[in-house]
Amino acid sequence: MTLPKMKNYINNEWVDSVSEQIGDVFNPATGEQIGTVPYGNSQDVDAAVAAAKKAFPEWRKTPPLTRARYLFRIKEAFEENFEEIAQTLTTEQGKVIDEARGEVRRMIENVEHATGVTTLMTGYTLEDIATGIDCYGHRQPMGVFGAIVPYNFPAMVAWWFLPYAIVSGNTYVVKPSEQVPMTQTKIMEILDEEVGLPEGVVNMVHGSRDVVNAMLDHPDIQGISFVGATPTAEYIYKRCGETGKRVQALGGAKNIVAVMPTADIDEGMPSIVASFYDRRSTIFTPVT
Repeated sequence: MTLPKMKNYINNEWVDSVSEQIGDVFNPATGEQIGTVPYGNSQDVDAAVAAAKKAFPEWRKTPPLTRARYLFRIKEAFEENFEEIAQTLTTEQGKVIDEARGEVRRMIENVEHATGVTTLMTGYTLEDIATGIDCYGHRQPMGVFGAIVPYNFPAMVAWWFLPYAIVSGNTYVVKPSEQVPMTQTKIMEILDEEVGLPEGVVNMVHGSRDVVNAMLDHPDIQGISFVGATPTAEYIYKRCGETGKRVQALGGAKNIVAVMPTADIDEGMPSIVASFYDRRSTIFTPVT
């Protein structure tokens, strides 16, 4: 059996990485290898950023309502492929299927919220802030932005950021976790086949540290969004600061759990345990 090999999605085309370094993708519930993923390099990032940069001027001039219509089409496409996305997520990441479905639902809700672009991008005015002086502000797109996203939420986290960026007129490059590249690949396939965004507006590059560093250092990337471990968040925040990029670096997110004296332990403990364990957990039986 030939295993699926992940490709980069650049300028609305599926392209092989220029890197020859390849990683394996496993189903954590069975230990079975289910695919391979390229560990890309700076050349892959250069190609994706060049496509996004080229797309930016025309996309920026596209009226916000027109950009929002693309998001309505994305939402509809995600709804139609809801179960397939969730099943792909569970297969490569290992979370139970109901948790995967919840993640996909949150992803779609972010797309839905971003359709309110005419409110999200509204500026402000203030007359007579000083004698004879009025103050006004505009929210304007800046160019190419990127997301570096973790393994624990392969579908949702990229879409915390991407829909807001593109509906505001920016263009985008996503780097999925190399541990779980298949979910975002499936999502890009849906965009490619069913939505028809203009060339270069959304791009995806697979890889690990080399791709991350190339994105952090690339002069044409205006900002980076990251979710993951605290040491990595600190590294990304520092490096983006050195290069003058805007940065969101969310690290170490773990909510506490308070168990009250009146709690039904038998009822609540499965949910508590499920929230603690990652893709390497063997506590739960997978749903097929």
